[in-house]
Amino acid sequence: MPNEELNSRYDVVVVGGGAAGLNGALMLARSRRSVVVIDAGQPRNAPADGVHGLLARDGMPPAELLERGRAEVRSYGGAVVSGRVSTVDRVSAGFTVGLADGRTVTARRLLVTTGVVDELPELPGLRERWGRDVIHCPYCHGWEVRDQAIGVLATSPMVGHQALLFRQLSDDVTVFAHTVDLTSEDRERLAARGVRIVDGEVAGLHIDDDRITGVVLTDGTLVPRTVLTVQSRAVARADFLTGLGLTTIEHPMGMGAYVVADATGKTAVPGVYLAGNISDLGAQVGAAAAAGALAGARLNADLVEEETTAAVADLVRA
Repeated sequence: MPNEELNSRYDVVVVGGGAAGLNGALMLARSRRSVVVIDAGQPRNAPADGVHGLLARDGMPPAELLERGRAEVRSYGGAVVSGRVSTVDRVSAGFTVGLADGRTVTARRLLVTTGVVDELPELPGLRERWGRDVIHCPYCHGWEVRDQAIGVLATSPMVGHQALLFRQLSDDVTVFAHTVDLTSEDRERLAARGVRIVDGEVAGLHIDDDRITGVVLTDGTLVPRTVLTVQSRAVARADFLTGLGLTTIEHPMGMGAYVVADATGKTAVPGVYLAGNISDLGAQVGAAAAAGALAGARLNADLVEEETTAAVADLVRA
């Protein structure tokens, strides 16, 4: 990514350069707004081979999708720069955004699309295999692992739901109860669909020739598997927003921690909008991009209203 020079002031600063941020910036740039996307270069889906479930772009490598998005934003006069936002402060003109490298920029409005970090159980091999043969989403990766020997690691009460979704893709699915106490209803439903349940704590993965060949229990038992699914805990990247009074809350279904915004991305802090996984932990790329587009449009409308009100006041004074 080219490291473009920052101007001192923009209509909108977009923090985060994934699908949500770039689509929001695209809408704003096409509305002739001065906009910059500040991106730390750590997309959540970087380990994945391709983006799936996105119409007309299914299977495209994530890096290619983002590069195309950056080029489109720039083609309309928007800027995309490398950097990590560390602070945001309210000032009379809007917001001052501070970067970790010492640079600062002023914005009339903010669109925050920094996404989430996936927290995984502390088991050997999970992080290293993440996005390869350790996966989490049946819609993102399911087709690619169809008909394989799939293991589902229980990390939350949602494991039954997750296992049944993967059962749609393979008739060889095993749930590892691990440290979760499965309910009798879960056990009955899984058994009805032919899903095997293995009780006992998991110790780690068995790797052979750079691929998963099994799941190892703490008693030494090896259960052959070629894929392991894990429901990660998604935690919004939002520490830099605490000075504005925006903090994360726990998701009611145990998915992780997110920041609250309304359907248009508007937060409780005037002038600050969110889009993508920071406010919707389950959003895939297409949904995140759509949320970014909507937030971008609402930001432009918000600025138009402010400018029109000021113009009317000037006319009255004249």
